[in-house]
Amino acid sequence: MIWTPAPILPHPLTGQEFASPVPAGSGWPGDPATSHTPVATKAAEVARLAGSAASFAELCARVSVCRACPRLVAWRESVAVEKRHSFADQPYWGRPVPSFGDPEPRVLIIGLAPAAHGGNRTGRMFTGDRSGDWLYAALHRAGYATQPTAVAAGDGQRLDGARIVAPVHCAPPDNKPTPAERTTCGHWLDRELQLAETVESMLVLGGIGWQSLHAAAARIGWSVPRPRVRFGHAARTVFTAPAGRQIQVIGCYHVSQQNTFTGRLTQAMLDEVIALL
Repeated sequence: MIWTPAPILPHPLTGQEFASPVPAGSGWPGDPATSHTPVATKAAEVARLAGSAASFAELCARVSVCRACPRLVAWRESVAVEKRHSFADQPYWGRPVPSFGDPEPRVLIIGLAPAAHGGNRTGRMFTGDRSGDWLYAALHRAGYATQPTAVAAGDGQRLDGARIVAPVHCAPPDNKPTPAERTTCGHWLDRELQLAETVESMLVLGGIGWQSLHAAAARIGWSVPRPRVRFGHAARTVFTAPAGRQIQVIGCYHVSQQNTFTGRLTQAMLDEVIALL
């Protein structure tokens, strides 16, 4: 078998050419990493590198080069090479997708994992897919996003007062990370919560995100109400962080096409929970 290198293709906005997956520090818009960013290759290294990250910027850089979950690494990179036909002329990010938004957020939005042909392609949370179309439009209506759309990294989108994070940073097969993968990636979420000292409210998209957030809060010593409030649309609970800081947590059905196409989640429902933040 003759090895054929992956084609070098232009970024859809900048025109700069990249391989798929995109090498760290090669100039992709918004890439937080460099060729010298330390790489986690197992769970213990994720815990160490997450725990020692001193800022969101440092944490995002380390997230974006993580290789600790072999199944997820293989899947995200195979998707980046094989691609979807409609995006065959574009390079795919093909790496873990770091958090995105304000470095001093008042609001955190917790999703689940990047989409194979959304964030895994664009390198930015909820960017380039139908779920992102819904979320960013709603955030724009509420004044958190500067633009109603998010099509690609480098499109000028910015979040003010809000930050989007995820329990799992790699696109998983069938959109289903394993319990072990969620546990490993949870170290990044733990540190994200610890660094978010200005956060007052959190919007959690979906039941798995609700479970993951509760688990992370407990791991880092936050007080979580018992019995735990069950997930549901507009479900509300309050976490207590160190020094007695109260953080409101609100549930929302995920902005997946399964929910938005069927009407389980409407634009009005999404606007209503965002207004509670």
